[in-house]
Order: sequence, then C-alpha cells, then structure tokens
Amino acid sequence: MTRGQTRNNKHKKKSKLSQTPKKDIVKSDGLDVEYSKELADTDDLEAQERAEAADERAHQRSMEE
Repeated sequence: MTRGQTRNNKHKKKSKLSQTPKKDIVKSDGLDVEYSKELADTDDLEAQERAEAADERAHQRSMEE
C-alpha cells in the first residue's frame, strides 16, 4: 500500500460542515439598508447612479435572452 491508503483510515468519519436550517435562511433583495443619502458625499451619489445604471443594463439583458 502507498502512503494515505492504510487500512486504519477507513474507520474515521469525515467531518462535515453544519447546515443552516431552511427556516433560518432569509431571502434578501440585495439592497444595503444602511445607506443614508444624508451622509452621502458626491462619490457615494455617483457610485449609486452607476449601480442603478448597471442594474438596469443587467435587467435589459435578462429580458432579451
């Protein structure tokens, strides 16, 4: 037998990641609720406009297909 193929490893359980119950999964709309227009500067406003334009382009592409 080669390395890693010993018979002793067969009885070991493989550890698995815990799963989140479906009742605890919250569906998100993808929007950041902490955004505040009162605290936004010009860079934030420009980024917001670009994000909205990108969302619109993505929506148009999905409608074409």
